[in-house]
Amino acid sequence: MYYTNLTVSCNPEFSEMLIAEIAEIGFDSFMETEKGFEAYAEMENFDFVKLTEIKEKYLSLTPIEFSFDKILKENWNEQWEKSYQPIDVEGKCLIRAHFHPSDKKYTYDIEITPKMSFGTGHHQTTYLMVKNQMAIDHTNKTVMDAGCGTAILSIMASKLGAKHVEAFDIDDWSVVNGKENIDVNHCTNINQQLGKISDLTFDDNFDIILANINKNVLMQEMPQYSAYLKEDGLLLLSGFYENDIVDLTAEAARYKMKEVSRDEREGWAALLLKKFS
Repeated sequence: MYYTNLTVSCNPEFSEMLIAEIAEIGFDSFMETEKGFEAYAEMENFDFVKLTEIKEKYLSLTPIEFSFDKILKENWNEQWEKSYQPIDVEGKCLIRAHFHPSDKKYTYDIEITPKMSFGTGHHQTTYLMVKNQMAIDHTNKTVMDAGCGTAILSIMASKLGAKHVEAFDIDDWSVVNGKENIDVNHCTNINQQLGKISDLTFDDNFDIILANINKNVLMQEMPQYSAYLKEDGLLLLSGFYENDIVDLTAEAARYKMKEVSRDEREGWAALLLKKFS
């Protein structure tokens, strides 16, 4: 049996949206590349017509290129393991797949099932979020992970001492993969569910809110972040470029949140905000 290897070249802003749609038509493993990402499916287990429709849909928004290859099933795991490398975040956190050994020199060890590398530390914004989380005191804090994806930020919050984490995502595949990752990391204080912030309700406000989403969604959801954030609470954002910070800080100020710090990695940015009275 063969696997289909789909290589997608696209604008980074569209990678996560494309992955979400392609995951719905039979592709179940994803790996970020410098120009976009690779997707894998069993040879006869994806809908080529719908894949073509997805490409045509996004071509009106951004340049996209698709190329195909096939890989023998017995060679697939070996190729995957060679492609998927563990991530070192500031020498403190190791993000790895189950086939990578743990390393006691790291304070934090996170095991992620490598079904999509947006959320495994390979994407710059996930790296930035984990890096900046480690500088925030999570001890006995309540945390929201908005758009949790693989739940890596929720897992990091739990390992940093959070009392309780509420995680959610709009994509079924993210929730399934997130649950696997939460279980394998033995995090019993994370509640994960399907949905978006405007459709969900929470009993209490949060000390920390994490959101690694694109700029447009962050701008749209800023009122909800503020509404669910405790006074003096922290909002950590990424998923946008450095030149987007001006717009995001201006929007945050409308909802009583001001900049504490910012960070950058290869053009991508993270922003830490604090709610004031």
